[in-house]
Amino acid sequence: MPERTIDFGKYGARGAKGHELVARKLDSYVTYIATPITTDRGLAARLHYLTRTAHALAAARAAGLSATDRTINAWLEEERRPSKKNLAAIEDAYRTVRRDNVARYLLARLNREGRGTRVEFHPLNQSQVNRPLQRVLGFRTLNVRNWDRIVEAWAAGDDRALDDAWIDKIVDLGSQWGQYEYVTSIGFAA
Repeated sequence: MPERTIDFGKYGARGAKGHELVARKLDSYVTYIATPITTDRGLAARLHYLTRTAHALAAARAAGLSATDRTINAWLEEERRPSKKNLAAIEDAYRTVRRDNVARYLLARLNREGRGTRVEFHPLNQSQVNRPLQRVLGFRTLNVRNWDRIVEAWAAGDDRALDDAWIDKIVDLGSQWGQYEYVTSIGFAA
């Protein structure tokens, strides 16, 4: 696919890869704990979320939380405070577990029992491109019916798999799909 190796932005076009915008959009549907982890309340909320069940704790350990049960209990009881490295590990594990938990809900919402979700593609911003080099790109829509691979790759945080899954979907745009690999924005409602 030669379109995937184009030197994007060479003439001044601005935009982002479609799969990155899809990941941002999916992230916007995940409500995280608003209180910062640096506060006692924020830390306690994240630790409770990660330790409320055996399944949640196992997922947190799989996501990189390597502290012992004794240490986690000391943090919960506020006997000790985690180091900056452990705070980062707790935040990463929390976001990973939360994303994984929300993925099932998003998948059902996006697939809509086989009806899919309409996706809007807003073309590149070519205002900085010289006039003779500008392409004619219009607003496009596409109904994406099967979001399984996209949501699975997003939940796993696998950027490469998300890119491949997204490209497989936009090929349905026909011969112009390569022109919508980079876009200004992507819109859909979950």
